[in-house]
Amino acid sequence: MKENAKSSLPGIPTLLGLLVLGLGVIAIFITGAADKQPAYMGVAALLGFVLMFLMAGLYKLEPNQSAVLSLFGKYVGTVKDNGLHWNNPFFSKRKVSLRIRNFESSRLKVNELDGSPIEIAAVIVWQVVDSAEAVFNVDDYESFVHIQSEAALRAMASSYPYDQHEEGQIALRSHPQEISQHLQEQIAERLGKAGVDVIEARISHLAYAPEIAQAMLQRQQANAVIAARTRIVAGAVGMVEMALAELQKNDVVKLDEERKAQMVSNLLVVLCGERGTQPIVNTGSIY
Repeated sequence: MKENAKSSLPGIPTLLGLLVLGLGVIAIFITGAADKQPAYMGVAALLGFVLMFLMAGLYKLEPNQSAVLSLFGKYVGTVKDNGLHWNNPFFSKRKVSLRIRNFESSRLKVNELDGSPIEIAAVIVWQVVDSAEAVFNVDDYESFVHIQSEAALRAMASSYPYDQHEEGQIALRSHPQEISQHLQEQIAERLGKAGVDVIEARISHLAYAPEIAQAMLQRQQANAVIAARTRIVAGAVGMVEMALAELQKNDVVKLDEERKAQMVSNLLVVLCGERGTQPIVNTGSIY
């Protein structure tokens, strides 16, 4: 089912013409009543019925709105020009909004790639681009958009982990742009047959499920502490290497292996400790 453009008569001239005919019908009826001519009155009544039937062919369209026309169940065409129009009164007219719309899905509880339950929601921006497909390919295109968008969101959320565990791995929390692009593609694929174009899709809510949120927070804190300690130790080792190299280079003092080990131990304690150390001045021999 593809959309076909359908022409229509301009509504205002048609309306004026029907009003003129209506005045003529009224004049005939009054003349028949005055002259006591039942035939004139019958003709006027018949013409009035026909005129009312022709008036049913008038309809108006607002900007960014279309009318899908069908005749006894057969698709005839689509009118998109805004204003007052006239078509065959036998045509059934279904108006469809072409405006850009958006909605936020409900908060869904799904299992991410690692199996942890999370809560996720998304904002979907969409627009009808083919009125005929929206009307005839699905039963209710608005409900179809909502249900299929949430289904795509569930499938996408289960395809990625919540947090990044490896270098270069795409995760829900660390790669919002890639996740949004993938979600938009998945929704657009599902809604293509309904004549709907997905303009944007982005995550609006992302969190661990309440039953595991505290445990996950502790794990994140532990990972952060480990990462910080790793960086501190790496920096401390580099500073110790630099200190020993400078002492040896400038021939300030000659240390045997035991004294080097003691110096390394003291420097690491000073550099890696959480609290400031209290210096002790040795006034005697280091040996």
